[in-house]
Amino acid sequence: MNYNIDADTMKSLKKAQKNEITEYRIYSKLSSFIKNEHNSNILRQIAEDELRHHNQLKKYTGTDMKPNVLKVYFYTFISLIFGITFGIKLMEKGEDAAEKVYAELGKNIEEFKSISKEENKHEKELIEIIEEEKLQFVGSMVLGLNDALVELTGTLAGLTFALKNTRLIALSGLITGIAASLSMAASEYLSTRTEQESSHALKSSLYTGGAYVITVACLVLPYLLLSNYVLSLVITIIAAILIILVFNFYISVAKDLPFKQRFFEMSAISLGVAVISFIIGYLVRLFLGVDI
Repeated sequence: MNYNIDADTMKSLKKAQKNEITEYRIYSKLSSFIKNEHNSNILRQIAEDELRHHNQLKKYTGTDMKPNVLKVYFYTFISLIFGITFGIKLMEKGEDAAEKVYAELGKNIEEFKSISKEENKHEKELIEIIEEEKLQFVGSMVLGLNDALVELTGTLAGLTFALKNTRLIALSGLITGIAASLSMAASEYLSTRTEQESSHALKSSLYTGGAYVITVACLVLPYLLLSNYVLSLVITIIAAILIILVFNFYISVAKDLPFKQRFFEMSAISLGVAVISFIIGYLVRLFLGVDI
């Protein structure tokens, strides 16, 4: 049957067909790894849709396509580490070109219109109802990470000029950070316990405290590895910005939130507190005549 498909469009269709069989493999692999039966069934359903799309495209391209093995392993790994919702949404963000081809061909061929609708709506609806613990406790992680970034970046900046000794700064930072993380976890448990059952409150507090401790470790590490306190502070600030960048990218993909606004807002707050604390540390050292 002649569909009058030009060479460029045929090339795009073959690329889309390869994407479909690749995504079929990814969803199939994830469905076998996920213990949650609800999530596993959703992923199997999406996998079946992708395989059907591949077979529909085969009628036009006249060939079987092999999956991109590197993409299969990459997105499977990302999904298992950062959560299936994040992995799937990150993967789907790269498929805009294929959807445009489907939409264009759908103007003349009804079958492509059907594929286009499923790509735009059906899969996204399925992805939205995936139940994932990591996303349920994102608010707790934001609380722990944000507090750690603001408080510890400011603390380390203030201590840098007050003490001028990387070991003492690291020691003070670790004690402050660990004590603050325990305090934050306890506060989160008590505040959540009044609204939720104890198991939910405990998990919420662990996510808050865990995010805080990991952030503390990343920010203090330069002071443990280097002897130059100014260089340590610079690397700590860079680490803080990178943590904000990575975390906000994760949130923007997983929960479809704006990236730039949240990134610049958190960066401005953390750096602003660091600058103020740095000045306070310098003034305290100057007026108290402390010399270590």
